[in-house]
Amino acid sequence: MNKILTALLCGITLNAMADDVAIQSRLKALGAKQIEIKNSPVAGIKTAVTDEGIIYVTEDGKYAFQGKLYELTNKGPVDVSGKLLMDKLNAYKNEMIVYPAKNEKHVVTVFMDITCHYCHLLHQQVQAYNDLGITVRYLAFPRAGMNTETAKQMEAIWTAKDPVFALNEAEKGNLPKSLKTPNIVKKHYELGVQFGVRGTPSIVTSTGEVIGGYLKPADLLAALEE
Repeated sequence: MNKILTALLCGITLNAMADDVAIQSRLKALGAKQIEIKNSPVAGIKTAVTDEGIIYVTEDGKYAFQGKLYELTNKGPVDVSGKLLMDKLNAYKNEMIVYPAKNEKHVVTVFMDITCHYCHLLHQQVQAYNDLGITVRYLAFPRAGMNTETAKQMEAIWTAKDPVFALNEAEKGNLPKSLKTPNIVKKHYELGVQFGVRGTPSIVTSTGEVIGGYLKPADLLAALEE
C-alpha cells in the first residue's frame, strides 16, 4: 500500500513538472525569457515570472492573461503580483540609494531617472518625506533604455564611493564625468519592467503596490496610510 501511495505521489509530482515545462515552452515560443513558474493563489492557475512581467497561465497552458491580481481582504485589495516580486526587490537593498527617516513609519522604493523632471521634484523634497516618517529608497530606471548615456551615468552614480553624494550632485546638474557599463542599473531596470514600470517616478510600497507618478509628501503619506 505504501509503495502504491509513493508511486502515485511521484506521478503527481512528475505531472506537475511536465505541466510547468509545457507552460515554459509555450511562453518561450511567444518570446518570453527568464521564465520561472510558481503556483498562484487561484486554483488551476500558474504564475509565470518572466523578463516582461508576471503572466498568469492555466495549468493546461492553453490560456494566459497579464495584469494585476488582487486579493480582496477586509482591509482592502492587496496586489498579489507586486507582493510576489518584493523578495527580489529587497534582495537589492544593498544596491539602493537610501534616504532614511529618523522616525520611520513607511518605506518606499522609487524607480527613478536622473533626467526625469518629476523625479527631480520628488528628490528636492526628500527631506520632507523623511520628516513625515517615509524612508525613500532609489533604484535606477533609465526610461530610454540601457543603450543610453543616462544609463551609463546612473551606473557611475550607483557605484560611486558615496552614492548619496553622487546622486545629490547629479540632481544639482553636476553629472558624473566618467561613464560606466550599466550592470547594476540593468538589474534595476529589468526588475522595474517586471513590476510594470512604464514611467518615472514609480513608487513601490512595502506591500508591492506600485504608485505611478509623483505625489507630494503629504499626499504620499495619505496614500500609504489608506
